[in-house]
Amino acid sequence: MTVTIKPQQNSKIAVFLSKGFTEPVLNAVRNTPERKWNSEQKTWFIPNTQKHLDLLLNNLYNTGLFNSENKEEHKAPLQSKIEINSQQNINNTETDFKKEIEQVKTILITKHYSPRTIESYTKWIKSFLSIYENQFENLSQKHINDYLSNLAVKYHVSPSTQNQAMSALLFYFRYIKHEKLANLSEVTHAKKKERIPVVFSRDEVLKVIEKLDGSKKLIAKLLYGTGMRLNEALSLRILDIDFDRNEIIIRHGKGDKDRHVMLPQKLITEIKNHIEAVRKLHQKDLHEGWGAVSMPGALSSKYPAGCKDFKWQWLFPQKNRWKNQTTKEEGRWHLDESLMQRAVKLAVAEAGINKNASCHTFRHSFATHLLESGYDIRTIQELLGHSDVSTTMIYTHVLNRGAGGVISPLDRI
Repeated sequence: MTVTIKPQQNSKIAVFLSKGFTEPVLNAVRNTPERKWNSEQKTWFIPNTQKHLDLLLNNLYNTGLFNSENKEEHKAPLQSKIEINSQQNINNTETDFKKEIEQVKTILITKHYSPRTIESYTKWIKSFLSIYENQFENLSQKHINDYLSNLAVKYHVSPSTQNQAMSALLFYFRYIKHEKLANLSEVTHAKKKERIPVVFSRDEVLKVIEKLDGSKKLIAKLLYGTGMRLNEALSLRILDIDFDRNEIIIRHGKGDKDRHVMLPQKLITEIKNHIEAVRKLHQKDLHEGWGAVSMPGALSSKYPAGCKDFKWQWLFPQKNRWKNQTTKEEGRWHLDESLMQRAVKLAVAEAGINKNASCHTFRHSFATHLLESGYDIRTIQELLGHSDVSTTMIYTHVLNRGAGGVISPLDRI
């Protein structure tokens, strides 16, 4: 942090605070008599007299943020520029910043938040702290209000994105700052847009699936046949498929909730054949001295040998092994989401379907087609893993056929 004090031609002294200044430094300038702020130049101005210069310098050194060897005698009217540096304070602020981010990650992990939530919370907290780094020690509810409002007004984020940012910041203040914030009434909320989900017809589902092959084809069938999310399908392990009960267990879904979905009868033979192929791949890895997989939560400590057990292997492993740079052990992760997303986008285009469809469209189609078949909304809510039935209600548009169910007057002529 640098404070630059520079004489001006109008018998004034300009005081400029560099990026990274703190509240005590700002107060040191504010407590100097007759100081004025120029918003256009983003600079403070004080009279160029010995009295005002001495008061300003004393105020700055009394903050304790500057090294005593920087202190020199200066005479007014000031003739040349003065720069007072506090590199130590910058380093301290950066250290505290990084320390708190690491604390956030640790607490999120111990509370069993999903990797995706940990990533998003960390991103929002880093963004927030980087904007208000000059006021790092004095962060308050006002800063949250301003930050969240800015997301809606300046960046036009969606309500769900703004809510995610708000959850991340509330988590930060509660567990790191140990402050419980309740009043967010001043936040400008993002405008909610009512969107009807993109849905495939049954014929379109078949056309898209036929354009896929291998594991990607089986994943697409699971997405449509069970309504699970893409990350839930890719996170399945061998032990999550229960052939005796004809069900699939989805562990640590959205909101860290487990649930059961049906195992489509048409996929039983295909999944069994796929599991045998995964078994051979795993045996090959073991033979070559590898075969370990990451274990969920604290199970790696509870069952240290379990990482090489076949039942814990991913149902959809990647083709290539990866190496952990810390342990130097080699293993396999599950298929990457981006590969599946690209494959489905290409399949939709090749099928000649002019819809803005993605992997999630299979989930929308699953819910919509069940409603059309007469299943009740509560059953569909449970299968989808929605905590609130209002989320599931977006699919009820199919019950009112809408514009597609109205006969145009032109067609009656």
